[in-house]
Amino acid sequence: MAGGFDPYKVVKYPIMTEKTMRMVEEENKLVFIVDLKANKQMVKRAVEELFDVKVEKVWTLITPRGEKKAIVKLRPEYKAVDVAMRLGIL
Repeated sequence: MAGGFDPYKVVKYPIMTEKTMRMVEEENKLVFIVDLKANKQMVKRAVEELFDVKVEKVWTLITPRGEKKAIVKLRPEYKAVDVAMRLGIL
């Protein structure tokens, strides 16, 4: 990712399933598909910049479809539900 840091290239789109809904509501986590080349620090920075929140922890995994999924836990003072509502996924 030469040039400037572009959070819109790092975070592609949110995932909203029944399972991720529970994560949003009960665990204060959001789930996104992110760029394959993005590392956890990049995901953390992008989510913090895009949604004006503070991230506590990031987990990443590669899906069977070859996409990179990031599970982002927000700090307790921020609510994943609020971000999900702003995104229009709740």
